[in-house]
Amino acid sequence: MTLHDDAVLVLKGYEGQPELRALYLEHLAAHPDGMYKPCSAGHLTGSALVIDPSRGRVLLTLHKKLGMWLQMGGHCEEGDTTMEAVALREAAEESGIAGLTLLPGGPVRLDRHPIPAPCHWHLDVQYAALAPAEAVAQISEESLDLKWFAYDEVAAVADTSVVRLTEATLARL
Repeated sequence: MTLHDDAVLVLKGYEGQPELRALYLEHLAAHPDGMYKPCSAGHLTGSALVIDPSRGRVLLTLHKKLGMWLQMGGHCEEGDTTMEAVALREAAEESGIAGLTLLPGGPVRLDRHPIPAPCHWHLDVQYAALAPAEAVAQISEESLDLKWFAYDEVAAVADTSVVRLTEATLARL
């Protein structure tokens, strides 16, 4: 099974956001290359909100290029076999935390957002990753900073998409 095939299955099984889910599936049907950055019509990305439920907090990265506090995430790469693997790889790379596990139940949310040309859209498949006890984050070269925020602090530092992802994650917990 290809990553493209896995993404279609994941999206068909996702029960939330029906209009956005349909848009993602239409994109994949129209663009066999729609998983990867070179697709100028847009491409899927995978992300994960790193969460520490025992301490009531989430880990956000201050994105180097965007200067915004975001969840960990990024592009699909050759060799990725599942959307879960993309999200988990990105979360581990950007947080420096070993032993992350995805919250069961598949994606927590979808978020489609514009990006500069030559590509035009990120179609993000968003998961939540549980941090192991006593996890220590290490900043990556993709970030300006990493910081744990209490659940109720997220709205003050992050944009609406991160707030919605946090709310959906907490609802699933």
